[in-house]
Amino acid sequence: MSRPRLRHIAFVVQDAKEMADFYTSRFGMSLFHTDPDGSHFVTDGYVNLALIQQRLDGDVPTGFNHFGFQVDDVAPYLESLEPRPALRGGDRPFAEYRAIDPEGNWFDLSAHGFLPPGAAEASPGVS
Repeated sequence: MSRPRLRHIAFVVQDAKEMADFYTSRFGMSLFHTDPDGSHFVTDGYVNLALIQQRLDGDVPTGFNHFGFQVDDVAPYLESLEPRPALRGGDRPFAEYRAIDPEGNWFDLSAHGFLPPGAAEASPGVS
Protein backbone atom coordinates (compact mmCIF):
# COMPACT_ATOMS: atom_id res chain seq x y z
CA MET A 1 0.00 0.00 0.00
CA SER A 2 1.25 3.49 -0.76
CA ARG A 3 1.74 6.07 1.94
CA PRO A 4 -1.36 8.10 2.93
CA ARG A 5 -1.23 11.62 1.53
CA LEU A 6 -2.21 14.75 3.41
CA ARG A 7 -4.58 16.39 0.92
CA HIS A 8 -7.06 18.52 2.87
CA ILE A 9 -6.95 21.21 5.58
CA ALA A 10 -10.06 22.90 6.95
CA PHE A 11 -10.58 26.14 8.82
CA VAL A 12 -13.78 27.66 10.15
CA VAL A 13 -13.85 31.29 9.02
CA GLN A 14 -16.10 34.30 9.53
CA ASP A 15 -16.26 35.23 5.82
CA ALA A 16 -15.54 32.28 3.53
CA LYS A 17 -15.91 34.28 0.31
CA GLU A 18 -13.45 36.93 1.48
CA MET A 19 -10.98 34.23 2.54
CA ALA A 20 -11.33 32.39 -0.79
CA ASP A 21 -10.79 35.68 -2.63
CA PHE A 22 -7.64 36.24 -0.56
CA TYR A 23 -6.13 32.82 -1.34
CA THR A 24 -7.07 32.90 -5.03
CA SER A 25 -5.84 36.45 -5.66
CA ARG A 26 -2.68 36.36 -3.53
CA PHE A 27 -1.54 32.77 -3.97
CA GLY A 28 -3.08 31.71 -7.28
CA MET A 29 -5.25 29.01 -5.72
CA SER A 30 -8.36 27.93 -7.65
CA LEU A 31 -11.88 27.93 -6.31
CA PHE A 32 -13.39 24.54 -7.11
CA HIS A 33 -16.54 24.37 -4.99
CA THR A 34 -18.94 26.50 -2.95
CA ASP A 35 -21.42 24.87 -0.56
CA PRO A 36 -24.97 26.17 -0.16
CA ASP A 37 -24.01 27.33 3.37
CA GLY A 38 -21.36 29.64 1.88
CA SER A 39 -18.31 27.49 2.59
CA HIS A 40 -15.67 27.82 -0.14
CA PHE A 41 -13.10 25.24 -1.22
CA VAL A 42 -9.84 26.20 -2.94
CA THR A 43 -6.86 24.18 -4.13
CA ASP A 44 -3.27 24.71 -5.14
CA GLY A 45 -3.52 21.60 -7.33
CA TYR A 46 -2.32 19.29 -4.59
CA VAL A 47 -3.71 20.32 -1.18
CA ASN A 48 -7.29 21.54 -0.79
CA LEU A 49 -8.20 24.24 1.69
CA ALA A 50 -11.75 24.12 3.04
CA LEU A 51 -12.93 27.51 4.25
CA ILE A 52 -15.95 26.51 6.33
CA GLN A 53 -18.40 29.36 6.85
CA GLN A 54 -18.96 29.90 10.57
CA ARG A 55 -22.61 29.79 11.54
CA LEU A 56 -23.94 32.33 14.00
CA ASP A 57 -26.14 29.66 15.56
CA GLY A 58 -23.29 27.14 15.76
CA ASP A 59 -20.82 26.43 18.54
CA VAL A 60 -17.69 25.87 16.41
CA PRO A 61 -15.12 28.66 16.85
CA THR A 62 -13.08 30.11 14.00
CA GLY A 63 -9.67 28.62 13.32
CA PHE A 64 -8.26 25.19 12.55
CA ASN A 65 -10.95 22.51 12.29
CA HIS A 66 -9.53 19.31 10.76
CA PHE A 67 -7.26 17.81 8.10
CA GLY A 68 -7.65 14.87 5.76
CA PHE A 69 -5.66 11.97 4.39
CA GLN A 70 -6.25 10.36 1.03
CA VAL A 71 -5.55 6.62 1.22
CA ASP A 72 -5.67 3.77 -1.29
CA ASP A 73 -8.14 1.84 0.86
CA VAL A 74 -9.95 2.96 4.01
CA ALA A 75 -10.55 -0.59 5.32
CA PRO A 76 -7.14 -1.17 6.99
CA TYR A 77 -7.55 2.05 8.98
CA LEU A 78 -11.01 1.05 10.15
CA GLU A 79 -9.41 -1.99 11.78
CA SER A 80 -6.27 -0.36 13.19
CA LEU A 81 -7.44 2.99 14.63
CA GLU A 82 -8.93 3.43 18.08
CA PRO A 83 -11.43 4.81 18.47
CA ARG A 84 -12.66 3.46 15.17
CA PRO A 85 -13.28 6.04 12.44
CA ALA A 86 -16.95 6.94 11.99
CA LEU A 87 -18.73 6.97 8.66
CA ARG A 88 -19.57 10.58 7.79
CA GLY A 89 -23.26 10.90 7.22
CA GLY A 90 -25.31 13.20 5.07
CA ASP A 91 -24.37 14.39 1.63
CA ARG A 92 -20.67 15.04 2.29
CA PRO A 93 -18.90 14.46 -1.04
CA PHE A 94 -15.39 15.03 0.31
CA ALA A 95 -14.54 12.29 2.78
CA GLU A 96 -15.99 8.97 3.82
CA TYR A 97 -14.76 8.74 7.42
CA ARG A 98 -13.94 10.99 10.38
CA ALA A 99 -11.42 9.94 13.03
CA ILE A 100 -9.50 11.51 15.91
CA ASP A 101 -5.84 11.35 16.86
CA PRO A 102 -4.58 10.69 20.43
CA GLU A 103 -4.90 14.39 21.34
CA GLY A 104 -8.43 14.75 19.98
CA ASN A 105 -7.68 16.43 16.62
CA TRP A 106 -10.20 15.52 13.93
CA PHE A 107 -9.06 14.08 10.63
CA ASP A 108 -10.80 12.64 7.61
CA LEU A 109 -10.00 9.50 5.64
CA SER A 110 -10.93 9.28 1.98
CA ALA A 111 -10.19 6.75 -0.74
CA HIS A 112 -11.84 8.85 -3.46
CA GLY A 113 -10.12 12.14 -2.68
CA PHE A 114 -11.26 15.55 -1.51
CA LEU A 115 -12.92 17.02 -4.57
CA PRO A 116 -16.66 16.87 -5.11
CA PRO A 117 -18.03 14.73 -7.96
CA GLY A 118 -17.18 16.33 -11.29
CA ALA A 119 -14.46 18.62 -9.93
CA ALA A 120 -11.62 16.24 -10.83
CA GLU A 121 -12.32 16.84 -14.49
CA ALA A 122 -12.07 20.59 -13.96
CA SER A 123 -8.77 20.29 -12.08
CA PRO A 124 -6.63 17.60 -13.77
CA GLY A 125 -4.20 15.83 -11.48
CA VAL A 126 -6.05 16.83 -8.32
CA SER A 127 -7.99 14.39 -6.19
